[in-house]
Amino acid sequence: MARGPLATRFRAAHIALIGLRGSGKSCVGRLLATRIALPFADTDEAVERRTGRTIADIFASDGEAAFRALESAALGGFLNSDRCVLSTGGGIVLDDDNRSLLRSRCACIWLSAPVDVLAARIAADPQSAARRPALGGATMIEELHAAEVVRRPYYSALADVQVDTGALAPDAVAGIIAEWLSDTGRLESA
Repeated sequence: MARGPLATRFRAAHIALIGLRGSGKSCVGRLLATRIALPFADTDEAVERRTGRTIADIFASDGEAAFRALESAALGGFLNSDRCVLSTGGGIVLDDDNRSLLRSRCACIWLSAPVDVLAARIAADPQSAARRPALGGATMIEELHAAEVVRRPYYSALADVQVDTGALAPDAVAGIIAEWLSDTGRLESA
């Protein structure tokens, strides 16, 4: 187990799930939070609660920059409160300040899956289309691939561990993460 300031940072850190939409951040986050007895928070849900609007509506009416500002405010609010398991929006890593906050205040778990699996999950979720904005004018697979190309370096740089969720049930993913958190001493103050 790591010793010194790094170990202390992780024992007290929030647990942030990062990754593309459809990777399972919200579903796995809820299961993980229950498993390790921490509160669950979701930046996308916080933005929707605060504004009373869907993310798709915010994107359409106010633009991506307005959404990203709301998302950053939600992240800051969660990281300035009690330790939690935090599901982040897939694009939260695009902002330098967000990456700095995540790096300094969180153990970051990158949930990944092949783009075709992500697209199938999104297509199977009727709430996703209504709540989430299209990422561009292309097919879902093309949009996800384009987002992955841009975001992968950020996810990789932030991730303390990566879990491929492509062939795993959400409960299995939560179990893998809980075991990793325990094995690495990141649950000692939970």
